[in-house]
Amino acid sequence: MARITLENVAHSYLSHPRSEADYALKTINLNWDDGGAYALLGASGCGKTTLLNLISGLRQPSQGRILFDSVDVTEAPTTARNIAQVFQFPVVYDTMTVRQNLAFPLRNRGMDGAYIKRRVEAIAKMIGMAGVLDRRARGLTADAKQKISLGRGMVREDVNAILFDEPLTVIDPHMKWELRTQLKSLHREFGHTMVYVTHDQTEALTFADKVVVMHDGRVVQTGTPQELFEAPEHTFVGYFIGSPGMNLLPAEVRGKTATVAGHAIALAADYGNPQGRVQLGIRPDFVSFDAAGDLPVTVTRVEDIGRRRIVRADFRGTEINAHLPEGEPVPSGATRISFGTAQIGIYVDDWRASPNGAAPGEIA
Repeated sequence: MARITLENVAHSYLSHPRSEADYALKTINLNWDDGGAYALLGASGCGKTTLLNLISGLRQPSQGRILFDSVDVTEAPTTARNIAQVFQFPVVYDTMTVRQNLAFPLRNRGMDGAYIKRRVEAIAKMIGMAGVLDRRARGLTADAKQKISLGRGMVREDVNAILFDEPLTVIDPHMKWELRTQLKSLHREFGHTMVYVTHDQTEALTFADKVVVMHDGRVVQTGTPQELFEAPEHTFVGYFIGSPGMNLLPAEVRGKTATVAGHAIALAADYGNPQGRVQLGIRPDFVSFDAAGDLPVTVTRVEDIGRRRIVRADFRGTEINAHLPEGEPVPSGATRISFGTAQIGIYVDDWRASPNGAAPGEIA
């Protein structure tokens, strides 16, 4: 296992990039601790796979350094980095049996036959394929082949890191939860450094100890699932994490008051007089109906999703979402809403603002 460090890493697919817009990955500085479980989360095209390929050595960065345990591997080939990588689509050898596919990385390294047998059987049990070890891969379903690919990525105990590039894309939805659970179990048992790329927030939040959220080639926040939910550092994080995402409303802020379309809303701290594109952000969980509430709204529809209900309301052409507990009716005469003061975030040009007197990055 290894601690992975990215120092001022950026990448452009152009030979002579002239501006920041020419970079698929803007400057990134990251530290991933030895034995950690991390997710790279973001929409398609945000740079997740490019970053993974830089770590694996499939590409070299246009600038910056990549270190494994303080050793510079920026120009080292993939074979010298001692990593395993599982790709979006299964890579298996159809003419080999499941056993032979799983054993392939170990045989390539000349491991002892008895060890290979024990290790293959242990991994096969974990991925639910112990009963088909001697069956050829040809003719297996895409789900089964991807499970082989996952197993082959995890069969080596000596790797510096295991990199997963959207590995559950072709997996049947019924199997996804089971495989995510197995990956977490493997991580707890063997302590590999794992980096998991996905655009699915559920996959990221259930797999990772820490999630790296990417947007437009940038890392916009790194944090635990709780931190991403409670204090998004960027409006994209607020929008992307949660279902539905954070409500965002244009606002003017003066001290401890935000004004939204002429309606004053109390804030928990003094934000001074921020300039730029100012927005008020609030999660649907902290929006409530109140006859004396801050904003007048019109309820447009109610969606029952099991344990809770999503209420969609209109405020002057802007949709505001609120959550209600399961079975709780929308209050009669629900024409005004209030926001939980302590849970309001203020964003300036998409980045979370700190209140006056707070240290940089301190959350209100």
